[in-house]
Amino acid sequence: MESRIEGTGISQCSVFEFEQSWYELLTQDQRELIDKNSVSIQFRKGETICKQGAFASHIFFLEEGLVKVYLEEKSNNLILTLSTKNSLLGLTSIYEGNNKLPYSISTYMDSKVRMIDLQVFRQLLKWNPDFSFRIINLLNESTAQTYGRFFSLTQKQLHGRLADILLCLANRIFHSKSFDLPLSRADLGDLTGMSTESVIRMMKEFKDDGLIDTSCKQIVLLDVPRLERISTFG
Repeated sequence: MESRIEGTGISQCSVFEFEQSWYELLTQDQRELIDKNSVSIQFRKGETICKQGAFASHIFFLEEGLVKVYLEEKSNNLILTLSTKNSLLGLTSIYEGNNKLPYSISTYMDSKVRMIDLQVFRQLLKWNPDFSFRIINLLNESTAQTYGRFFSLTQKQLHGRLADILLCLANRIFHSKSFDLPLSRADLGDLTGMSTESVIRMMKEFKDDGLIDTSCKQIVLLDVPRLERISTFG
């Protein structure tokens, strides 16, 4: 279940899942063209896949792992989304008036990324209308989610923001109320627009209130209904 803005239905979750396949819409020849013009690379935890401001040359398909998509500033980063297996990244580069990457991507765990030649990807958009329509839908879903993200960051109190991300991690990444968190408290701060100190304080309050339990990296959501109410009305 996704956390949503009350009365709007816009998802606030920081995790974007590509639930529909795009590869299946390509013809056999088009799939072979993708295969010939792409390369699969293994990245270790903490490595940078692409850098904000670099020239855009590829679309990135996340075959395995977990990554963050973020804006870099001098003092703080703003995480736009977390992306999981089967995600397409760098789709903003298909706009021909934009030849630079607007964000950075780095890994939270060991990940496998297929780098697809940007020009080939653009050609397929022109040749295959069903494929193009699917990519447009994915871009629209991502945009709608970004609107919800900024609503959460600008309109919600600290408790609501933290409840949002904990529910997102449980529901969209780990699919369990108990999980080992690969993110640091600083990463949670970037995701929720809070300082590291505020995240630590809020986590302690949630634990003291019986909402969660923590042990080292493990987090257990003890009272999901209350967390959902905090997310909705936070």
